[in-house]
Amino acid sequence: MKDCEMRRHRSVKIVATLGPASSDYDTIKKLFEAGADVFRLNMSHGTHEEIEKCHKIIRRVEKDLVRPIAILADLQGPKLRVGTFIDGQALLVAGDKFTLDLLEKLGDRSRVQLPHKEIYSSLNSGSSILINDGKIKLKVVDCKKNSIECEVMVGGVISNNKGVNIPESILPVKALSIKDRNDLEFICSLGIDWLALSFVQRSEDVEEALALSKGRVAIISKIEKPAAVKNFDEILRVSDGIMIARGDLGVELPVQNIPPIQKQLIRKCREFAKPVIVATQMLESMIMSPMPTRAEVSDVATAIYEGADAVMLSAESAAGKFPEDAVKTMDSIAIEVESDPNHRNILAAQREGNKESVADAIVSAAREIAETTKIKAICCFSQSGTTALLVSRERPHVPIIAMTALLSTARRLCLTWGAHSVLTDELDRFKMAVVNASRAAVKYKFANEKDFIVVTAGVPFNVPGSTNILRVAPCDEQLIFSSEPE
Repeated sequence: MKDCEMRRHRSVKIVATLGPASSDYDTIKKLFEAGADVFRLNMSHGTHEEIEKCHKIIRRVEKDLVRPIAILADLQGPKLRVGTFIDGQALLVAGDKFTLDLLEKLGDRSRVQLPHKEIYSSLNSGSSILINDGKIKLKVVDCKKNSIECEVMVGGVISNNKGVNIPESILPVKALSIKDRNDLEFICSLGIDWLALSFVQRSEDVEEALALSKGRVAIISKIEKPAAVKNFDEILRVSDGIMIARGDLGVELPVQNIPPIQKQLIRKCREFAKPVIVATQMLESMIMSPMPTRAEVSDVATAIYEGADAVMLSAESAAGKFPEDAVKTMDSIAIEVESDPNHRNILAAQREGNKESVADAIVSAAREIAETTKIKAICCFSQSGTTALLVSRERPHVPIIAMTALLSTARRLCLTWGAHSVLTDELDRFKMAVVNASRAAVKYKFANEKDFIVVTAGVPFNVPGSTNILRVAPCDEQLIFSSEPE
């Protein structure tokens, strides 16, 4: 089958969530062609059968277009929800009393079930409880073993199964429920590339998932609770990547806190060479409209200027009326922002100077050579993906071609800023590595035969973490064979 030789004309990656509006072959193929690099499967809504069907379709698209595609499965996590009501809903009025309890019966305007016994001991008088994304606010008056008596501070309509947030407490709830554990094992058996953990509060939550996954999937920690922000350094240390999930985070923290937190977390992720996704409500209006608002465009642009590896579409592509348009819009915004000279200057100013290893020094030198000469691309050979991540951390002005013999690595790197994944044969000679790199650069139109590229690799080959060679090489194969050492 002929390779479509598809390449992106931007460095930031796009994550598109699949759902009812985007679950068939034609739509998924169109979304990829429009610019989606990673497909997100939401385990909160899909059955195992539906998830497996989407997985098979994505892999079919991958095979047909001969380009690696990453799949991210997002676990539901221990989301707190109220029970159900006699009439499906109830009106709460400010100043009224309202009770949350463990009683297994329908609720009314005076009480409703909150079937999460483990949190009752975590609350104190004066604690805030937010319901339905913060639209309803309760204050705890008295907390007993089986009930929480509250005063309604901000009223409104409360309906069946609405979400509950308790912003001021670290809840004694594991990040992985029984459902999540079952979903995790299912995901690993399918061979999905990335797993997103919801409502992470501490590093131990991530370590539990790592132990269960046994290296079969890369772990992304979703930052959506104040405790996760507080414990971020420890969470980042044990995670493979981060998602800044601004929905629940914006409910549990004052909304004005979110922009600086977003900026700080992106900087830290880049410092440690770990991919970071900015998510939630990025093009929200495109669920119903073919055009985004100016504020939404600015929001996406800000994440790109800050150096995020990826920006994510949620309901816009999963359930919206214009999924393909949403991806195309995000793609256009990214291309426009990255063409702005200020974008390069901002990313360069954020570059950390700390280098600790040979690989650090080599990728830094590769970036400097590429930016001070007429180099067209940096080609890095990477077994585990680490070298490609280090090159990406540098945020070079030229494209990154990530060469790997492992399909799993090629797929995972689809989430990494600037990385164009290319599968190559296992190599045992540096000359052939240079040849393969030059062929990839020409094939995907990053360069022509008269141009030069920078090649990084490790000897011995196929050993993770062995990057120790840097070479400026021509794209003309005849010149390579006549001048390059073995």
